[in-house]
Amino acid sequence: MADLSQNKAVKLVKHAAANGYAVCATCCYNVEGILASVRAAEAKRAPLIIQLFPWAIEFAGGILIHAAREAADNASVPVALHMDHAQTPDIVKRAAGYEKGLDGIMVDMSHYDDNLEKTQELVKYCNQRGIVTEAEPGRIDGGEDGVADIAGLEAILTTPEQAEDFVATGINWLAPAFGNVHGNYGPQGPQLDYARLKRIHAKVGDRVNLVLHGAGKEWFQEKLLKECIDCGIAKVNINDAFNNSFIDIMKNEAGKTPITGLLVNATNAMQEDIEQYIEWMGSAGMADKM
Repeated sequence: MADLSQNKAVKLVKHAAANGYAVCATCCYNVEGILASVRAAEAKRAPLIIQLFPWAIEFAGGILIHAAREAADNASVPVALHMDHAQTPDIVKRAAGYEKGLDGIMVDMSHYDDNLEKTQELVKYCNQRGIVTEAEPGRIDGGEDGVADIAGLEAILTTPEQAEDFVATGINWLAPAFGNVHGNYGPQGPQLDYARLKRIHAKVGDRVNLVLHGAGKEWFQEKLLKECIDCGIAKVNINDAFNNSFIDIMKNEAGKTPITGLLVNATNAMQEDIEQYIEWMGSAGMADKM
């Protein structure tokens, strides 16, 4: 078994948990998102995690993984690389097979009836290769681009007892369902069960770190992020919070700006968004304190 204590991703999130902030984890679809993430982290002297979806492998093989790995390794601040929402045993094993590839993989078996059993087997598989794991007890509602559609399945809120069962599988990070949603929250906005989140953290927070999924830009800004961090969240995944700026630049400037200019402008816009989230999560300057 590899020594997971030296895994870069584990060290980043543990430091965040111990110091009352959260690591920004950016869900990237292209090289521009990867560049924006690293440049934002360097500008704010913040640790950061680049995240890719299984779609990246299905679309481009190892190309985006290798690009993200190089960007992370060459950054002047600690940057790790994680696969978000690997939703089948096959894709988990494919993702784990890249040499000098991922630091972590989310073993997301939440849509299977035997979630716990599958998670336990795949955690062992990843750990043997030096890769840390994240899992989702219960089921977070909604869906996002790059992840298989499970919209027909009912959300299941995580209980402290479920969390305990999943910790026993050997995961390092736990993504609880406490009213958070992938995608659109609707007109009422997030209905977050902070009491549930606190109970989960009290039960297992001494052994795993908690991850927030569903931090959509419309609602999750400084106030909500701080409230979640105060309840034990140490890693926050963001997606549309910065990727929407890429789309906006393309819509507004395509045909008017040369391709090189489009890509530069889109990268700069995403970087600006990520820097804002780094500030809101309290991670600015923390790279120099690790």
